[in-house]
Amino acid sequence: MMPRSVHITVLALLMASPGHTQTTDDPFAESIGSRQAALEVGITEFATIPDSDGSAPRIMLLVDEPGTGRLFVNDMRGPLYSVSYDGQTVTPYLNLNDPGWNVNVEFSRNEQGFQSFAFHPQFGEPGTRGYGKFYTLTDTKNMAPPPDFRSGSSDNSHDTVLLEWSTKTPHDSIYAGQSPRELVRYEQPFRNHNGGHLGFNPLAAPGSADFGMLYMGAADGGSGGDPLNLSQNPMSAFGKILRLDPMGSNSANGQYGIPSDNPFVNDSRDEILGEIYALGLRNPQRFSWDPQNGNMFVADIGQNIVEEISLVTAGANLGWNVWEGSFEFISRRSVSLINQRGDSRMSYPVVEYGQLDPLLQRGSAATGVYAYRQTDISQLTNLVLFGDNPSGEVFSFSADDLPHGGQEAIRRVLFKDGQEVRTLLQLIQARNISQGKDPATRADMRMSLGPDRQLFILNKRDGTIRLLVPDES
Repeated sequence: MMPRSVHITVLALLMASPGHTQTTDDPFAESIGSRQAALEVGITEFATIPDSDGSAPRIMLLVDEPGTGRLFVNDMRGPLYSVSYDGQTVTPYLNLNDPGWNVNVEFSRNEQGFQSFAFHPQFGEPGTRGYGKFYTLTDTKNMAPPPDFRSGSSDNSHDTVLLEWSTKTPHDSIYAGQSPRELVRYEQPFRNHNGGHLGFNPLAAPGSADFGMLYMGAADGGSGGDPLNLSQNPMSAFGKILRLDPMGSNSANGQYGIPSDNPFVNDSRDEILGEIYALGLRNPQRFSWDPQNGNMFVADIGQNIVEEISLVTAGANLGWNVWEGSFEFISRRSVSLINQRGDSRMSYPVVEYGQLDPLLQRGSAATGVYAYRQTDISQLTNLVLFGDNPSGEVFSFSADDLPHGGQEAIRRVLFKDGQEVRTLLQLIQARNISQGKDPATRADMRMSLGPDRQLFILNKRDGTIRLLVPDES
């Protein structure tokens, strides 16, 4: 790989050449965080999830379920665990791979498996519609049922299904409910970009239009460059964030509802899915809402050049695969430097960063993303935190003075572990050595929120859930 300084010099010379096409594989002249010193935040080991199949659990998500006073954590291979609020008790709650459920999770590749889950906000409230209900999004080898959403490809790698689970005893230590009800099935043309994220808006009050509406991120179908042109296709559910009423019935398959206030429900065009909340996404791995102003952020994984964090509004088009971040998408190897952020119809990133940055590993992937409005960890107050999945690097930017693209406003976050300041990958590697394992070469990091918006750091390499903590007084 060409050194960054040489690369920039060559790029400048090429751009100065008359008539030369202004394209690049590295559109950012400065390294991430070069304008500000890194923040340092305390971190502690909170809980340990057991190995599965002799390897570290592939931890994807941690969810707080306040109605029953527990955290829940999933392993992509199929298990769902409950974790006590003090982190001392970890209990298997449900395994999607148990034969009785007939889910048959497909987890043979790094991006496949039990992708996400969400508890209905009324899960622990007796007498309500959502009592005892939660939802899982998972890849499956069981492709017998016809899909609701097809890719248009002649090939079908596997399916991805949204399932509703129901129990009459939500406080039980293990799931003792009925077999899941299938709501949505995607036919997946490729083995990558399979899932996304599930979430209910935690700011929505009972009785409001958004209460109990399930948001679901869906990637563009996979391969590279969106070869089937699904993200910009208004009749495709791929490359979108969908907004569903999981207990409604006015969808084409009758298994879920399409909210009447979705942005395209009353659109004059006939050929657009009413389920769509936002379109033009490549691989939306995480989204969340700012508790102070309701801003919805999404971390969308880029192709080979730009990773992005964007605001999501109803009906927004985030540009893929016409745009990769603020730049016109040319190919897997280049974006255009001409006409940056040049289409007023698009919603461009608030921040973005380059995959060739020396802090990162090739194959970067944006994840996160949470606005921290608590005051417990004062150096993080009023910042949006996100990260890079493979490298485990964590970053921040202002939640109140939102940037307008680029990576100049991004600030690096490092972790204080006792007297040492380390990256997450260094913490994982030290833990691996104590486990008698070879040190990991990548982190596969995720973030999640717990009670009182505590911020947890997850990974797929050492089974350890870590908690960000205030400085010692």
